[in-house]
Amino acid sequence: MNLKRLSLRTRIFIGMILLVLMASILIASVAIYQYKEETKDYHKQRLERKEKAIQSHINFVLKETSYPVTTKEIPLIFKDEIYKIAEVHSLQLNLYDLDGTLLKTSRATFTLDTMQVCIRTEILNELSNTAQHHYIEKSQENGETFQSSYSYITDQKSKPLAILNLPYLENDEFLSKELNEFLLRLLYAYSFVLLMAVGFAFLLSKYITKSLKTISDKINTTRLEKSNEKIEIGDTSEEINVLVNSYNSMIDELEESAVKLATSEREQAWREMAKQVAHEIKNPLTPMRLTVQNFQRKFDPTDENIHKKVDEYSKTLIQQIDTMSSIASAFSNFAKMPAQQNETLNVVKIVKLALDIFNEEYIEFSSDTEEIIVKFDRTQLIRVVTNLVKNGIQAIPNNREPKIKVNVRTENNQVIITVSDNGSGVLEENKMKVFEPKFTTKTSGMGLGLAMVKNIVEMHKGTISFESERHKGTTFIVTIPKEN
Repeated sequence: MNLKRLSLRTRIFIGMILLVLMASILIASVAIYQYKEETKDYHKQRLERKEKAIQSHINFVLKETSYPVTTKEIPLIFKDEIYKIAEVHSLQLNLYDLDGTLLKTSRATFTLDTMQVCIRTEILNELSNTAQHHYIEKSQENGETFQSSYSYITDQKSKPLAILNLPYLENDEFLSKELNEFLLRLLYAYSFVLLMAVGFAFLLSKYITKSLKTISDKINTTRLEKSNEKIEIGDTSEEINVLVNSYNSMIDELEESAVKLATSEREQAWREMAKQVAHEIKNPLTPMRLTVQNFQRKFDPTDENIHKKVDEYSKTLIQQIDTMSSIASAFSNFAKMPAQQNETLNVVKIVKLALDIFNEEYIEFSSDTEEIIVKFDRTQLIRVVTNLVKNGIQAIPNNREPKIKVNVRTENNQVIITVSDNGSGVLEENKMKVFEPKFTTKTSGMGLGLAMVKNIVEMHKGTISFESERHKGTTFIVTIPKEN
């Protein structure tokens, strides 16, 4: 099974189940290991207690016996007592002399093949060479584990008399029963936990994948050519929230791209239209003007009123022609946008020159220095400044004392030109349309001035923006790099 091809929901579900199963196996393994260690310690301690008790009992018998306390007399001393000791302590015991020969056993009968008659030499050596004079041997018989303890029996002067052997069978029946009961209870508990884990894994995977599915559905329906909705999800994890924010940011960027694309297409369409309009209007203009002027010169002035009529007719006609010419020129300037001819110039000087065509005394100019050198098209820079100033003048209501401020400064290797007015400001709903061709709030004009300014600035790798406050005025900000 290829896990990569499984859905995230399925992988989360499987992961939760495997986690519970691994936890149960781990706990069961630890329990079994702990049981074995406790069993080992239990048998060791039990054998030690038995050996200590039997040694005490043997010492008591030796103390009370009427026989001489010697190795030779051991069988007589423990002739009957050995059976009593074995019965009292519920443990078989064997007595050997110091050479390892069997002297006495608590078994009623024994055979050589089932019982050690002589102790092996390695055991005798271990017993005599250890400081405790004690040795334990482990063995396996018929699937059962046996321990045999060897230690010295001494007289009152601590002189070794014999060797005490205690064969001990490790009976784990009780502990095994306890272990099986524990594992059974553990199985029940983890079966319940497994069922809960299945339900929890299902709900958790559904919760996580629900948010991801929402995001996936939104991404699949996202299109550049249409308005896309942002994802709104309530409380989610940090990772999901980051993903949602990234998607919403992408939507914002798509909207901006769509607006720029639409604006570009609109501007291109207007350029084409402007070329056609300029061509259609300009052709008849010159002949019309010449015809009127010629008519004015050749007309018979005998009629005393005819001059007045002709003059009025001529002025009206010429005025209409001039209006058509200005319209055509506006469209033509916007459409033509001649290729920039960058030259090294002083922005401060050029801006002052552009302002000289205005006679209004309320136009204020300021600059933080007398010289700011950039590469820019001289004519187009003048056009930018004059259009912004004209726009500011036209935005001021008649009932308000006009004020226009023009400032030039440098900041972070950039030239910043600001044109501020105290006009009516831009309505909130019109702020996105300010730089669109043919958009205007004035009663006259074609609305091409700001669009043309924007094109000029952007061709020189600059930017233009504005800040406006209703009934207080507007400030246009042109930013031009010193090197472009």
